[in-house]
Amino acid sequence: MPLKGFNLLAGDHTGPARADALAIPPTDWYRSLAAAGLRNPTVHGPVRYWLQVEGSLTRELQLRCTRSFHVDVTHEGFALPTREEAGTLNIPERQLAWIREVHLCGDGEPWVLARTIIPLPTLQGAGRRLRHLGRKPLGAWLFSNPHWQRGPFETGICHTNHPAQPPVARRSRFYSGDKALLVGEYFLPRFCH
Repeated sequence: MPLKGFNLLAGDHTGPARADALAIPPTDWYRSLAAAGLRNPTVHGPVRYWLQVEGSLTRELQLRCTRSFHVDVTHEGFALPTREEAGTLNIPERQLAWIREVHLCGDGEPWVLARTIIPLPTLQGAGRRLRHLGRKPLGAWLFSNPHWQRGPFETGICHTNHPAQPPVARRSRFYSGDKALLVGEYFLPRFCH
């Protein structure tokens, strides 16, 4: 259910604390919300709604904006995924992938950090467009393309080193035939209160 009295603008987000808060922390992934809840009951609080939103998270966030929504691209390019990400996508550990990290921002403030891992084979053919999204939301591209299907959600418990970092996350794989990509969405603390 949507959060009542949900104030996405709460908190001070300036200076070094902001930089630390906007870093994606290492995360333990669980195949279900219930399994993650055994590790951290926070997932059963107000953030539970967001961890389970079907369809486009971007669209849900846009509906919560009073003024504007935008995507800030913080990193985009070829890099090595983590060992765990490579295993999840069943690609060789040392194979480069297109990695895109963004902030999903509502009303001028970051609300969600997102990290997408796109293996090299997925970038072929129509997938070439994925390297040129710029500030367009990935979700808009995925959900407007009927060939892409989402796999089940996993719930993440983050290992934070700053109280303003995201404590919980969700991720899912998207498939189109033999091509896949991995999308992780990290919810900043305001979603947990």
